[in-house]
Amino acid sequence: MTGDERVESDAFGPVEIPAGRYWGAQTQRALGVFEIGQERFPAALVRCFGLQKLAAARANRKLGQLEPDVAEVIEIAARELWEGRFDDEFPLPVWQTGSGTQTNMNANEVIANRANELLGHPLGTRAPVHPNDHVNRSQSSNDSFPTVMHLTAVSELRNRLTPALAGLRTTLEAKAEQFADVVKIGRTHLMDAVPMTVGHSFTAFARQIGNAIERIEATMPRLRALPQGGTAVGTGLNAPNGFDAAFCAEATALTGVAFHAAESKFEGMGAHDALVEGHAAVKVAAVSLLKIANDVRLLGSGPRCGLGELVIPSDGLTSSIMPGKVNPTIAEVLAQAALQVIGNDTTVSMAGGAGTFELNVAKPVLIHNVLQSIRILADSVTVFDARLVRDLEVDRDRLAVNVDGALLLATALNPVLGYDQVARITARARRDGITPREATVELGLLTAQEYDRHVDPAAMARPHRHPTPGA
Repeated sequence: MTGDERVESDAFGPVEIPAGRYWGAQTQRALGVFEIGQERFPAALVRCFGLQKLAAARANRKLGQLEPDVAEVIEIAARELWEGRFDDEFPLPVWQTGSGTQTNMNANEVIANRANELLGHPLGTRAPVHPNDHVNRSQSSNDSFPTVMHLTAVSELRNRLTPALAGLRTTLEAKAEQFADVVKIGRTHLMDAVPMTVGHSFTAFARQIGNAIERIEATMPRLRALPQGGTAVGTGLNAPNGFDAAFCAEATALTGVAFHAAESKFEGMGAHDALVEGHAAVKVAAVSLLKIANDVRLLGSGPRCGLGELVIPSDGLTSSIMPGKVNPTIAEVLAQAALQVIGNDTTVSMAGGAGTFELNVAKPVLIHNVLQSIRILADSVTVFDARLVRDLEVDRDRLAVNVDGALLLATALNPVLGYDQVARITARARRDGITPREATVELGLLTAQEYDRHVDPAAMARPHRHPTPGA
């Protein structure tokens, strides 16, 4: 020892721990075993362990499983963990036992050590508050870790991703209104089609995001079902009768979210279908966002040699070799985050099916990917909203030129001249490099005035709002 360590003993004997650290022997031993990667659980999950241990202590006190003085000090320490005071006391990697046992023990040890410190005892004493006998009372890693998975996923979806998506939807709706009267040429198969408005495009984007929010919200009833109380295999061995309901009541009171006991603890511990479903909803949101990001990038391409319909605001960054070049970096960031989420969904799906009998043994990697997806998608959506979409403009001159020369404006003449004659118009216009109006007149099918009565791009963009000119 160098003097900067303390010796703490557990069932396997003494172990040296950095003197000022709140974790204990099991965490220290795990550090020497799981020397894998650099991935750590985010603070959101660490803090939800504080919430879980707080709710458990309150339930245990209510059911007579903990003496009031012991329960009180555990509750204080657990609340401090929930509030973020001990984020740095969770050093273990994601890559650990498939039940998440080591991180559960990490939480038990931090809370026990802090509780004993509050009672005037040095770190490592394991008395009068013991990490297993008191902090982990009525619990197992097998039901506590998945409960924390659900608590964290619900919190992050409700408080991080859904608000970010709602903010973007509001901005897209505002853009749809702002550009409601700006006519453009729609595209199908990447080719020119018939007129629409720029507002129509943004209405579609906003609806995609609205649907994404609804899908996420639809998963909440199953995510709010907690397996706490199943203990080792789902039977509830060593947990008092009613512990599951008491725990959920406390979690509900602490968060304001209506958590309830899972109908089958066996299902909640051996499978994680609710989390797979929740991530699938996040994946669909990522797919929608990827489409939106790519449309914005393409419509803003240029400024001289691309489509150039949208004017993407500068983010102050430029090329390393081409001075003044403005790239759609924010849209590219969102696209990359979406790609990561789509890839994560494969891992989450496979991890969800990795259970054997009464225990899923891929819990850490499953929740790691779920939380990463929520975090990066929420952050990139927020940046996309604030730094790109809000200041997005359209090049009205470019759009007007596009509309004036669009070959398929002649589609409005189908009811007047018939499909075959209109095909002659578009073929002549394409061959000679002239407008369909000029081609129609050259072919002697209509006069210029007659053409103008039937072909009105603004009316074509809203066929069910305006009467057909000349009808």
